Amino acid sequence: MGDKSLQKRNMIVEAAREVFFKRGYRAVTMKDIVEACGISRGGLYLYFANTKELFEAVLEQENQKVQSIFDSSMTKKANPGEILLMYLNEQKKEILKKKDNLAVATYEYMFENELLDIETPFKRRFQENVKALEQLIAAGVGQEWMICESPSEAARNIVYTLEGMKVAAQTIGVSAKVLDSQIEYIMGTLGMVVK
Repeated sequence: MGDKSLQKRNMIVEAAREVFFKRGYRAVTMKDIVEACGISRGGLYLYFANTKELFEAVLEQENQKVQSIFDSSMTKKANPGEILLMYLNEQKKEILKKKDNLAVATYEYMFENELLDIETPFKRRFQENVKALEQLIAAGVGQEWMICESPSEAARNIVYTLEGMKVAAQTIGVSAKVLDSQIEYIMGTLGMVVK
């Protein structure tokens, strides 16, 4: 794919993200994306066959953003505790953005497509987050920044907690204070104190 074509594809994905943010997954049509992008229907179909394919591209882009948080933290020479806290604070920001959140659309996508037993961008993101956190916690234990008997279980619990908080934010509401207490609890289970 050439530079111009890649730019156009990225523009479509960005515009689609906004539509999915506002309307969820189920309510969005290709016509909505055409209107948001300001391109022809045929132009859109050159890149994406349907809303499912387009939403999966949005999820992939989200995965890349999360990975870049870890990557940029690593280049700043931060210690594992600082990196974990940065990651948790980024997750907190996303959870608190009720109007700028893909959680509802993602769950609609999962339920509508009955994707529980196959590989999806959502599952891949979950697994990549667990893997990255596991490596981070293992490094923290190795450098004596953290205390943890099972980095893999701790990582999985952190990701499950964050997913639960995303659902809670959409259903019962979650305040910054509640999220701060969860971050303090997570850090505390690893032997770290949040200041």
